[in-house]
Amino acid sequence: MFIETRGNDNLKPKEVEFSYAILNPSASFGGLYAPKTLPKLQSDFFQKAVKSNYKEVAKEILLKFKIDIDEKIIDKALSLYDNFDDKSNPTAVVKIEEDLYINELYHGPTRAFKDMALQPFGYILSNLAKKKKQNYLILAATSGDTGPATLDTFANKPNIKVVCMYPDGGTSDVQRLQMVTQEGKNLKVLGIVGNFDDAQNSLKSLLASPSFIEALKSKNIKLSAANSVNFGRIIFQIIYHIYGYISLLKTSDIQGGGSFYAIVPSGNFGNALGAYYAKKIGLPIKKILIASNINNILSALINTGVYDIRDRKLLKTTSPAMDILISSNVERVLFDKFGASRCKELMNDLKTKRCYKLTAEELKSLREDFDAVYSDDDFAKKKIKEYTLKGYVMDPHTATTLKAYEELKNDDLPAIACSTAEWTKFATTMASAVEDKEVKDDKEALKSFSKSLHVEVPKSISALFDKEIIHKKVLQKEDIQEEILKFLSEEI
Repeated sequence: MFIETRGNDNLKPKEVEFSYAILNPSASFGGLYAPKTLPKLQSDFFQKAVKSNYKEVAKEILLKFKIDIDEKIIDKALSLYDNFDDKSNPTAVVKIEEDLYINELYHGPTRAFKDMALQPFGYILSNLAKKKKQNYLILAATSGDTGPATLDTFANKPNIKVVCMYPDGGTSDVQRLQMVTQEGKNLKVLGIVGNFDDAQNSLKSLLASPSFIEALKSKNIKLSAANSVNFGRIIFQIIYHIYGYISLLKTSDIQGGGSFYAIVPSGNFGNALGAYYAKKIGLPIKKILIASNINNILSALINTGVYDIRDRKLLKTTSPAMDILISSNVERVLFDKFGASRCKELMNDLKTKRCYKLTAEELKSLREDFDAVYSDDDFAKKKIKEYTLKGYVMDPHTATTLKAYEELKNDDLPAIACSTAEWTKFATTMASAVEDKEVKDDKEALKSFSKSLHVEVPKSISALFDKEIIHKKVLQKEDIQEEILKFLSEEI
């Protein structure tokens, strides 16, 4: 069962099943849904998992959560991993140092880790909508990767319409092209004047808006979301942390029961939350090391206990998916550690005062599971070049994890760092880092980088530059609701 991070308002159910939580992700007082209890992975789980593939492990974990989804639907959802680069394993764990492994999570259709969750989640949600004979509007706000993955998984699905909002100028060219060229009559992509926090706040406001929900009700449409505010995303993000560890058990790079560091490049904290839940249910993580860019709101919270966005301006970096000041999923950790009442108090402080402060005891509790550091663009570029010359190509977000590896890994244990996107989505940064030349055009940068380093560009990426731009609108925040309602009135 799932309960609410800020307590119950006596209007919504006090406890809900998984299907309810993913179809109705907005909880009381603007909160989120989180598991009431968590399953436990015993040692025999890992012994069995060593002989299992990714889909088998994923199904075992989902069944342990006792979600109210038919087993045949789970099987069909997980079968979508067959469309990834390697049918037998949608992820790949690569050793780049004696004690550092990269968990490549970007081998899906849109070349980013969001596919790992959104491919199966999208199938489950659209199946539920069809089964209930209900029409749903799925909202997504993106800093670059959630958008393409959401649009891909829901394109032309029955009973579903999708509106995806992205910050105009706040994504890479490839990320933008993945969205604005996406075909599907049930899809709408809107550029927003502002940054990701503006897009995410707009999404949260719409999810909680009585007038918007009433307008949808008049059209017989219900409202859900594809962002990691939806636990349907998080449950699949737990799995790949567990399987990364199992991969090392399979190769004997780690012994059964041995602990490790999980390193996560993080902006919105969903990936880190997945690691946190994985640790709680039995994955032997020594600590979760958070790597941020210069928008270091997470490293500040974890190191000082203060979340302060007063007088803060979002800075654009070469790791745009982490250009975020309001990290939604921190809320679920606060709830898990300190309860609904305290969580609500902290979230209200963030909304009204744009700042909250943990007590010394609360900070101590947070630091039992997390450490954090941040790096600037120069550090990331330096690491991209260093490892490219060694034969391993990583994107700018993955490069930030090297800062955590170098500064926070205190014990002689292996570390598994999450690689959240393929380098092809950030070609101009790659060219700047490795070839020491500024290339403004992504197409030219991809061609140059691919040729000089003999690395292949997937057809799904190279083909983007010849596709028609379908979604051209860029709006002010206050015009979003009207534009969405207009889209919903159109016939598919």
